[in-house]
Amino acid sequence: MTDTTTEQAAISAEIERVLAAARDSTSDEMVSRLAGTVGDAMDLVDRVNRTGLARAIPALADLVNNGDLDRLAKLARVYGSAEDALSDEMVGRIAETAAEGLSLLDRLTRGGAFRMVEMLAQLESSGSLQRIAETLPRLAQKLDMLERMLHAFEAAASESATEPGPSGGLGGMWRLMADLGNQESLQYLVNVGKELRKHPPR
Repeated sequence: MTDTTTEQAAISAEIERVLAAARDSTSDEMVSRLAGTVGDAMDLVDRVNRTGLARAIPALADLVNNGDLDRLAKLARVYGSAEDALSDEMVGRIAETAAEGLSLLDRLTRGGAFRMVEMLAQLESSGSLQRIAETLPRLAQKLDMLERMLHAFEAAASESATEPGPSGGLGGMWRLMADLGNQESLQYLVNVGKELRKHPPR
């Protein structure tokens, strides 16, 4: 019993010496900083309790474990970099482009563009659009031929207006028919007449 009491007294004396050493080694500034830190910690715990942040800790833990929090941080850095790279002029141009795009979409909607898209879809489903696409090159060639023919008519009319009139008689007819170019033109007109007779107007 005496040994136990002596051992307890020794331990108490040692604890008192440790506390005395701690008191001697800590200055008033250290004590004030320690008290400020403890006060800030208590304030933080109080705010966490009042805002219900404790309920969000499991969700935050899941975000950390899944790597989603890291991806969110990277996304935030990308957004911040893009925001820093954009100048006021670029933002204005982007907003203007978006406004013009919405205006164009509104005009297309009011102008019946969607009905035209539906018609094109019907033409595509029936195969008519493919036939139109195949016919367009041939039609363009025929339009080009028609344009050249109209130009030839205009040039012939202008040339006939400046040339002297025919002299008439068999001699004039003979000179007209003796010209090789006139014979080729007459032959061309005869061939045109034959083709027109093959395909009479309906």
